[in-house]
Amino acid sequence: MIKIYPFKTLLPSDGLAARIACEPYDVIDTEEARIRSAGNALSFLHVVRSEIDLPEGTDPYDPDVYQQAADNLQGLVDDGHLIEQAEPGIFVYRQILHDRAQYGIVCCYDVQHYRSGEIKKHEKTRPVKEDDRTRHLTTCSAQAEPVFLTFKDDTAIEQLIRQDSLRDPIIDFVAADNVTHTIWKAVDAQSYVNAFAVIDRVYIADGHHRTAAGERAATQRQSENPDHDGTEEYNRVLSVLFPAGQLKILPYNRVVADLNGLSSTEFLAKHAVIGKLERTNNPEPAAAGCVCVYVGSGWHRLTFASDSIDHHDPIDSLDVSLLQTQILTPVLAIGDPRTDERIGFVGGIRGTEELERLVDSGRQAVAFSMYPTSIEQLIQVSDAGEIMPPKSTWFEPKLRSGLFVHRFEKFQEATI
Repeated sequence: MIKIYPFKTLLPSDGLAARIACEPYDVIDTEEARIRSAGNALSFLHVVRSEIDLPEGTDPYDPDVYQQAADNLQGLVDDGHLIEQAEPGIFVYRQILHDRAQYGIVCCYDVQHYRSGEIKKHEKTRPVKEDDRTRHLTTCSAQAEPVFLTFKDDTAIEQLIRQDSLRDPIIDFVAADNVTHTIWKAVDAQSYVNAFAVIDRVYIADGHHRTAAGERAATQRQSENPDHDGTEEYNRVLSVLFPAGQLKILPYNRVVADLNGLSSTEFLAKHAVIGKLERTNNPEPAAAGCVCVYVGSGWHRLTFASDSIDHHDPIDSLDVSLLQTQILTPVLAIGDPRTDERIGFVGGIRGTEELERLVDSGRQAVAFSMYPTSIEQLIQVSDAGEIMPPKSTWFEPKLRSGLFVHRFEKFQEATI
């Protein structure tokens, strides 16, 4: 059963949430972070992308980057911009995008659930990114960005959320991307603890590297603490848990830099023997089992042959798998999409116009507009203990960083 905990979060002081909150570290690069934080010394990008405060060209994995993050976080606290709450709490966090709302529960979970497999994953992690997030955690002695988790819809939990969200919020603002962020403190944190005690599993929606880093940081802190007893804050990982039925997954589209020596006509002819190929003015697939292809300044829709889809296999039946096995590998010679530099990935939030721009500019040779993976498919894959192909899901809206910070014990200087 899932153990969740209230925690003594850092919260932005009154009126500063909109200035402090920022995008997650992994959705913007260093240069974008420099631009977006310009003129805003309070932006939490100074914590999650702290290389922006060091000379250009600094290695993002340099120890100075992590120390700068810790210093910047402490500076926000010392200056009164982030305030630690007097009592532990659990919070309700609502996001609204395009009139669609999702309500999450902000709390900490017991790291043992990740070790035992009760927190289900669906992606592989890369050691270099795990190392990066672990260094960030252990140097800051804080979890500055929550893990995005989901659970199967539960009437009792959703009723608790509804009750708390009827009260006056403690934070409410609209971010630059037009997402509304609203936060309430739960009246009765224990009621959420009790409700999750009957939930037997939760699923990582977004944040596999943060989840793995949370476990590694806890293991390191335990090794440093001769009096470890399991009640320490380092055993608890900051998260937001959303009911699965409220979440929306956007497509994760693909672009490829060349056609593997084929002309556009030859390339499309290969598709015609894979399934039904037809020109279209609609760049978005209408259903699973098809993909829209932009090449030669025009859109085509490819519907995969029904007898080529094994609907009993949760991995092979994914559209991203069908694209990989039937087009990317045999036609374009894309082997491992995790390492092949010829393939790129474009989050669905950027729209199909971005795909057209990339191809029309000559930067890419072909673009594939995907039908989104469903939350049911994510749960099915996770329950089966399988791993999805890379870049299978894009969740939107993203959690903002800097709205909650969970600090934990420090025993000695951390080294990785």
